[in-house]
Amino acid sequence: MLEAISDRLQKVFKTLRGEGHLTEKHVDDALAEIRRALLGADVALPVVKEFVAKVRERALGKEVLASLSPAQQVVKIVHEELTGLLGGAARPLRFKGFPAPLLLVGLQGTGKTTTAAKIAVFIKKSLGKHVLLVPADTQRPAAREQLEQLGRQAAMPVLDTRAWTRPAEIARAALVEARRKGFEVIVFDTAGRLHIDEELMAEMAELNEILKPSEVLFVADAMTGQDAVRQAAAFSARLPLTGVVLTKLDGDARGGAALSVVSVAGQPVRLAGVGERLEDLELFHPDRMAARILGLGDMATFFEKAQAVVDEKNAAEMEKKLRKQGFDLDDLRDQLKQMRGGGLLDQLTDLLPGAKALKAPQVDNRKIIRFEAIIGSMTPVERHHPEIINGSRRKRIARGAGTTVEEVNRLLRQYGEMKRMVRRLSSGDPRRALRGMGL
Repeated sequence: MLEAISDRLQKVFKTLRGEGHLTEKHVDDALAEIRRALLGADVALPVVKEFVAKVRERALGKEVLASLSPAQQVVKIVHEELTGLLGGAARPLRFKGFPAPLLLVGLQGTGKTTTAAKIAVFIKKSLGKHVLLVPADTQRPAAREQLEQLGRQAAMPVLDTRAWTRPAEIARAALVEARRKGFEVIVFDTAGRLHIDEELMAEMAELNEILKPSEVLFVADAMTGQDAVRQAAAFSARLPLTGVVLTKLDGDARGGAALSVVSVAGQPVRLAGVGERLEDLELFHPDRMAARILGLGDMATFFEKAQAVVDEKNAAEMEKKLRKQGFDLDDLRDQLKQMRGGGLLDQLTDLLPGAKALKAPQVDNRKIIRFEAIIGSMTPVERHHPEIINGSRRKRIARGAGTTVEEVNRLLRQYGEMKRMVRRLSSGDPRRALRGMGL
């Protein structure tokens, strides 16, 4: 999302590092470029002015100009100020009462209903709590049906609210039902409007009074830029907001909402939607986001994501097998299946320092499917001992896979290269070698 601003800031710091020592002019020139980068990312003007003033005051301090590496000191200052601009520290969800209600508010079209399901999945998966989803949007057609469908997809219970016509009635009934069935958390999906009006605000205020929620979360679409900031300010003036959930943070938004909403609305970003799947919701870490903007990488999230997608038991078994028996075509097929459509390499590489330079080419799924078909046409003996595959066997394998002998030869040749690479990898992880196969 913040690639454009990240590129511009990194160019600024590269220029600073080329200077033997920093002067006030160097700092002012760098801050002018930073100001343009922030405004270009749709960050609110008052926020930009305050941010630049804070960085300038600290960057022109004696301890910076007199240091052996002043450019690094400036990077450190900008990172710290960016972290503060984004909210300072990660703030996990709070749960007060039994059940603990979470009230989601926002305008229509920001993704509240999908976010409600994502939050329920997030709470269940990370905290193991029993969550009840409640559709309290009586305005939008099919809003209930959408949440029920998402609930089935996520195997999460959804309260049937068709017997009630007013959100206040739904709220009271949901509290009774949750207590009766032992749900620890209730996530309320509320109605939105295309614009902020008095009727919407009165409805939200009534729900807040009945539920006394432990969290009132404003759901904002990161793609809307400054509109999200203005909406958050309007809602916070009427409701005791406790935080913001930014959706579509993985999209092409310029980033102004994420960098402005904390200062303008006075509320931190608590959670961030980073994909279309129901599992793609994360606790928002301001320091990590600031590091990624500055090209410093995000190793903490890198390791968290890697651990989430890798089956440690299977990985250990694979490493043990590689060390004892080597890497055969069955192993290659398993790795190809994991690669196909997963986007794992790109997701993880984005979090590394200098990610742009390290970015691997897009995985070619068609090529992977062809290779899988070729391996599937082999006998178990051939997959374990590819060295026995002679000319006649290659013709048979090609016919079975619906491809050519040349493709079979190409797979076997690249498999041989990959096997040699795997032997050299101390980790025994063959994914790294897949790049050498042109996938």
